[in-house]
Amino acid sequence: MNETLTDEAYARAALTYLAEPADRWLAQLIRVSSAAGALDAIKSYRAPASGPPRTKAGMAMMAAMERWRTRLPELPAPEDVLAFRESGIRLITPDDAEWPGQLADLGEDQPYALWLRGNADLRFNCLRSVAVVGSRAATAYGAYVAAEFSASVAARGLAVVSGGAFGVDAAAHRGALGADGVTIAVLACGVDVPYPAAHAELFDAIAAQGVIVSEWPPGRHVSRLRFLVRNRVIAALASGTVVVEAAARSGALNTARHARDLNRRLMAVPGPITSDLSAGCHQIVREWQGTLVTSAAEVIEYLSPVSAPPTAATGGQRMGETGGANTGGAKTTQTARTAQAGKPLARRQAPSVLPRDQLDLDSARVLDALPRRGGMGTVRLAQRAGLAPATTATLLGQLATGGFVERCDDGWRLRRL
Repeated sequence: MNETLTDEAYARAALTYLAEPADRWLAQLIRVSSAAGALDAIKSYRAPASGPPRTKAGMAMMAAMERWRTRLPELPAPEDVLAFRESGIRLITPDDAEWPGQLADLGEDQPYALWLRGNADLRFNCLRSVAVVGSRAATAYGAYVAAEFSASVAARGLAVVSGGAFGVDAAAHRGALGADGVTIAVLACGVDVPYPAAHAELFDAIAAQGVIVSEWPPGRHVSRLRFLVRNRVIAALASGTVVVEAAARSGALNTARHARDLNRRLMAVPGPITSDLSAGCHQIVREWQGTLVTSAAEVIEYLSPVSAPPTAATGGQRMGETGGANTGGAKTTQTARTAQAGKPLARRQAPSVLPRDQLDLDSARVLDALPRRGGMGTVRLAQRAGLAPATTATLLGQLATGGFVERCDDGWRLRRL
């Protein structure tokens, strides 16, 4: 194993600290300047060479750079990135042999780099893999199906990809582990952060027998939006996705949308028509031309050969646009940019009457950055949200008007509704 980092590899590691994943402005900057060039541009706060800074696009790029610069104090040195290896954490980039080539299907939403913890080779195991996802509040039926399907496909040599959450995800991971198979957990936090905390032992088992994956650097904690952004990676890594249980508005359905838009094989397990947790599965079959599966054998049959993905129409949606059937109805990054960007919060009386999942993306980031208990100052909050302090201050005022936050001795805190 090399004991040095190339400038490009270090830059990609650094960019995972500065920007949230799937930032189109950063993807554009990397494309025209390389990751190392993008990092230099952010540090020096200069316009990229791709165009004049006074244009609308140039000014938007500079505003994005201002956001990223708020996190510059968090940057590790190259030797600190290398030191993560001592705790079993490694970094891979698109230049590495272990990088899964299918991530290129995400286009500009491709990860800048991936942090891994575990012994399995990510690229090799993703060549024959299936994502098994579903509700956190899984029924006994859903947990049984997820575990049984996962154990059976793992015994046949397929890696099982899921998100490490309660319910269906946990059952899928445990089913694969029980069959001595490989399982891959894609997290919405650092690979060293056990979330949920009750799954600390499960994550250790996954790392010993498979691999844990994250776009976020070590030490980074979860936020609501990060789960939705994470889901596109689950869908992209796997050859196909099986949804075991999903409500009409759920994160599992969000993952299924990404799988559909990426032309991955999409499957759903039927459930009782009286069960809200099967409504999303039935929608996948009824409206998205997903394949109904009732056994692991049917999953394996549909995935063979995995080298021939389906060519069904994707409904004209661009990658990353997911409509409204997401966790809590929240929209993914691209939809939020195109449909919500720049939209001010409506004036409301407290307590809030606008659902949280209808906030614009930057307002949601500020809300997610606030601690669950206690308060936080504007500057620190801006760093955590990845926004400029001035923008954060404006959004806090709007959120206060809407009844979401309130001032306190430490700065700002969440309002108890």
